[in-house]
Amino acid sequence: MKNDSVRKVVATGIGAALFFVLARFVAIPSGIPNTNIAFQYAVQAVFAVLYGPVVGCLSGFIGHVLCDMSWGGVWWTWAFATAVYGLIVGLFAKKINVRDGHFSTKELVNFIIANLIANAVAWILIAPIGDIVIYKEDASLVFTQGLVAGLGDCLFAVVLGSLLLFGYSKTVAKEGSLDKE
Repeated sequence: MKNDSVRKVVATGIGAALFFVLARFVAIPSGIPNTNIAFQYAVQAVFAVLYGPVVGCLSGFIGHVLCDMSWGGVWWTWAFATAVYGLIVGLFAKKINVRDGHFSTKELVNFIIANLIANAVAWILIAPIGDIVIYKEDASLVFTQGLVAGLGDCLFAVVLGSLLLFGYSKTVAKEGSLDKE
């Protein structure tokens, strides 16, 4: 058990660092103010699948806060939405069985469903509603931002995340695949 806790703490740190670097230096402007299409959600989703909802939640939240701080101020509603995104994808981890070396159609479909739900909740509900309630932002702007971010991030998370999970699954020795000599 202790090794699992250490592994999750390390995974959280690595996930947060990767999230920060990708968010800060590899974001694609969407054309909507203050809204980028991002690769970091694919990495956050992979960490959530491999290490569970707590790692998915914390690595995204910490990485998001660090990135926002590097720009001069934290947008807490979106950082919280990022945490919820990782939590939701992580809750699907048991249905996406890559740690045993499997990434079949069933795992892919579950990964897509997890991302659709997580992106909708995070970017179409939590972030825009939080922006309206807390920051008194214009509803049409924040729902547009949420929709664009949600669609773009979901696409990148599903495509890139699936490729990463498929690649990871090929590195895991499947039970019974080793022969005695």
